[in-house]
Amino acid sequence: MSRSKLREKVFQLVFRVAFNGEEELAQQAEFFFEEEQQEGLTEKEQKQIQDKFDRILEKLDEIDKLINEKSVGWNVSRLGKIELAIMRLAVYEIVFDETIPDSVAINEAVELAKKFAADESPAFINGVLAKFVPKEEK
Repeated sequence: MSRSKLREKVFQLVFRVAFNGEEELAQQAEFFFEEEQQEGLTEKEQKQIQDKFDRILEKLDEIDKLINEKSVGWNVSRLGKIELAIMRLAVYEIVFDETIPDSVAINEAVELAKKFAADESPAFINGVLAKFVPKEEK
């Protein structure tokens, strides 16, 4: 499975965070992987997705705080659930995952937005995420 497809699976799990309490997330992940195994998700892929999801959950409060700081006038409670999940994943990759270049994280977030979110979302997400990249990298 491609990295983009794996990222899409992580996004789908992160999306569930908006609808479930912390105590329900382990069961939600279980349900998710039961569905995905029917579609041929390997154990290795499942572990990669689960590990990244767990790392995002560990940093969720910090990620949300960063999103609130950068998205002027749009705190996490006002964002659409799809846009929020995409940005949580991307901010994690930009700020905490040094194995993924910032430009890749932003581009992949924009592609997820094009596929799953409203028409204006890719530009909004790109604009917010660009604020996370130091000027010398742009």
